[in-house]
Amino acid sequence: MTESLAASLLQQAVALHQQGRLEPAQALYRQVLELNHRQFDALHLLGVIARQRGDAPAAIELISQAIGVDGAQANAHCNLGVALLDAGRAEEALASHERAIACNPTYALAWSNRGNALRALGRQDEALLSYQRALEIQPNYAEAHCNRAIVLQDQGRYLDALGAAEDALNIKDRYADAWLARGNALHCLRLLPEAVESFDRAIHLRPQWAEAYSAQGSALQRLGQFAAALDSYDHALRLKPGYALAHYYRGNALRALGRNEEAVAAYRAALAHGDNPETIAFALASVGAGETPAALPADYVRSLFDQYANHFDQHLTEVLGYRTPAYLDAMLRRVAPAADLDTLDLGCGTGLCAPYLKAYSRSLAGVDLSQQMLDKAADRGLYDQLACADLVSYLDGRDGDCDLAIAADVFVYIGDLAPAFAGVRRALRPGGRFCFSVEAGDDADYVLRPSNRYAHTRGYLERLAAANGFRILAVEALEAREENGAPIAALALILQKVDA
Repeated sequence: MTESLAASLLQQAVALHQQGRLEPAQALYRQVLELNHRQFDALHLLGVIARQRGDAPAAIELISQAIGVDGAQANAHCNLGVALLDAGRAEEALASHERAIACNPTYALAWSNRGNALRALGRQDEALLSYQRALEIQPNYAEAHCNRAIVLQDQGRYLDALGAAEDALNIKDRYADAWLARGNALHCLRLLPEAVESFDRAIHLRPQWAEAYSAQGSALQRLGQFAAALDSYDHALRLKPGYALAHYYRGNALRALGRNEEAVAAYRAALAHGDNPETIAFALASVGAGETPAALPADYVRSLFDQYANHFDQHLTEVLGYRTPAYLDAMLRRVAPAADLDTLDLGCGTGLCAPYLKAYSRSLAGVDLSQQMLDKAADRGLYDQLACADLVSYLDGRDGDCDLAIAADVFVYIGDLAPAFAGVRRALRPGGRFCFSVEAGDDADYVLRPSNRYAHTRGYLERLAAANGFRILAVEALEAREENGAPIAALALILQKVDA
């Protein structure tokens, strides 16, 4: 009698659960457990409800109890893994999904969830293989396609990410996560109107999604639609008032609109909600509300150029009218011609200087913070060495082994240039040359502009040169690029190391 009653209650509970009626389902599962405290399905499905309600610790406890009753059920191991990942316990989550796969090697959901755990652990290539295995088992698995898109996006493979998101949408059109993933890929490919439209679709499907509103605002801001971007950030913050990134982006939009006092308040709100203090310090400095930092945060610069890598060359040359590499090359040939040099390209980016430098270099080494920029530089086949490192740290490892160091449009991301000058001096052989450009300032030694780029004065550079044992061979004014249609005044200098 007890067994039949328990079975009847369980059947009713499962039906309610499938209808999304969690409260009555939960009550019935508990009644089953009063009749049999080791009933596997009741323990397991109570754990599933706990996770659905955001209570990861309770889910872990209940599903673990179910596995204690029957450890051969793949779906229980899989659900435990998801709850463990919710709790930030990625290594344990991975182990649970692998136990699920051991129970059922063709369990596509476990393979996909295993990929999620690997992604959380930063093991992106393995995650992609896990998603691929899920898709081999179940080709029309939209979630696995979408998960692939997210990892490909993280790897900077934006075109591949777009394809994976669209594969998901071809299977399941009303899939908000895939529309968001598609929008993120389009944004990074600079297909901005299409990105905005994709974010709109995500929001339509999930109207209470703060992250989608924030992503939409970021794309609108890139389009120069600052008021519309601000509206998107405001929507995001109404839904999620403690969303630090949306506060920060909102500050950027307000700054672009010239509403600096409101921008300051937005940046301070971002800081109060946990944003990176270093990032906020330079944001505040850019609107004149804080002490100018010595350099931009390395993580900010790295992230900026990782996103920028795929269209960097085209944007600089076609949109911003960038001509600094050609100018520095002509200046070197005119002022200090030489050949057979060991050359350092500092902050080499995608290697725009390399075709010029290679002509008179015996060896050419490049260093940059962004691995994705370096991958583009490697494609040129002109560098003998490439290193992903902070410029100053990289120079600390060099000692009198190069003839020329060049930094084209690099010092705009560093305010205090004293460590860089000292590092370049150590790296150069006697008589070696140091060629670089800066945006031209006319006030303090260096200032952080609203563009998040530093400007330096000629007097400051001359003092640094003298203090670090350099002789000035040439200082020339140039227009390095354009910003909002206006030319940006710059300085190009060639220094020579003199014997101590």
